[in-house]
Amino acid sequence: MQNDVLALAKALINRDSVTPDDAGCQPMMAEFLKPLGFNIETLPFEDTLNMWARKGHQGPVFCFAGHTDVVPPGPLEKWISPPFKATEKDGLLYGRGAADMKGSLAAMLVATHNFVQKHPDHKGSIAFLITSDEEGPFINGTTRVVDTLEARNEKMDWCLVGEPSSTDKLGDVVKNGRRGSLTGFLTVKGVQGHVAYPHLAENPVHTSAAALDELARTHWDEGNEFFPPTSFQISNINGGTGAGNVIPGELEVQFNFRFSTEVTAEQLKQRVMGILDTHQLNYDLDWLLNGQPFLTAEGELVSATRAAITETCGYDTELSTAGGTSDGRFIAPTGAQVVELGPVNASIHKINEHVRIEDLRLLAKAYESILEKLLT
Repeated sequence: MQNDVLALAKALINRDSVTPDDAGCQPMMAEFLKPLGFNIETLPFEDTLNMWARKGHQGPVFCFAGHTDVVPPGPLEKWISPPFKATEKDGLLYGRGAADMKGSLAAMLVATHNFVQKHPDHKGSIAFLITSDEEGPFINGTTRVVDTLEARNEKMDWCLVGEPSSTDKLGDVVKNGRRGSLTGFLTVKGVQGHVAYPHLAENPVHTSAAALDELARTHWDEGNEFFPPTSFQISNINGGTGAGNVIPGELEVQFNFRFSTEVTAEQLKQRVMGILDTHQLNYDLDWLLNGQPFLTAEGELVSATRAAITETCGYDTELSTAGGTSDGRFIAPTGAQVVELGPVNASIHKINEHVRIEDLRLLAKAYESILEKLLT
């Protein structure tokens, strides 16, 4: 494969790898890495393809982590070009996954190639942890690979996740942590009946309204130096039969917390149930912990990343924990330092997703600079 970040990004984008289909992306990456001395380990779990590639047997271990899967493109007629046919226009590269995150994968490959060519006897090891299950249920992807590595006591010291972290220009923001995510599935029980005879029914929409209002107005914590205050958002409410003359028998409410390190998931659960109980609701409540909050404080990886961005882009970066979750939440608990650095995220998951072509070249240089600072 030609050692050119644009050519590699195009080759990856041209593969229709909607979750969990890898569509040949990982084999292509493996063929690029093998001549550089990487041992390739394929780790398929259920419907998900994963790859653990490593060059070297000693520590410290620097890992590039990422995903080959992408979200569905949406209405094809709204794209200026086919979403799985990478297209250049006005200095931009269009295609599903251009920013999230096939452009980052291409930059990782080029950075690794250039670094190994210049430093064949570098210290430590370089690894790639790649999955096709990041945009989907995230059950058989990075978390399963991490479990496999942990079972054989194979550790990462530093991990760079290629998620699109930048806001306005490449490298202006680096994620050095993420908030936790906790989802609640609440069913409030009532008694179905005719709207003309409310005394014979119990409307769960009415009985739950005050409790839901209190949950929405509750101040959960103050946040801290690295995290904003915990947020609570109702994402879905469903009740009723569709008929205008029927009082519903149940109300289903889905809500989500994005929480800081100032509070635990268990504390949030207890406070929610306390509010529901105070309002004397008859309810069932199930929980899904999508990820714990994590933070990588100042250290070798953060310092190397900051310095590489200043050196490559000519400006300083901002550390942030804002935004959604990422697969970093599965890696950080192993003790690895984790940061996320990738392209501008303004177009991710949107129609006409794109990335600046020059940003891909700068990103490859930044990644290479990080390798140099940590492994030479």
